Amino acid sequence: MAEKSFEENIARLEQIVAALEKGDADLSSSMGLFEEGTKLAKECSELLDKAEQQVLRLTKGADGAPVETVFLSEGD
Repeated sequence: MAEKSFEENIARLEQIVAALEKGDADLSSSMGLFEEGTKLAKECSELLDKAEQQVLRLTKGADGAPVETVFLSEGD
């Protein structure tokens, strides 16, 4: 089974949150959704950590040492 992308995981996580907030599922289904959601959240966090490490490896100063830079959003 192929790994899902970050965006696919986030979309599924949003579906799970909406279903849990709606409150229509029975306890067993809710627990299953919660378990799936926690796994997805962990996977997303790991993907973000990997992306951050890759950015740090790709961002190097004049001496070749990694240089951390602050990423500003458009609103900053």
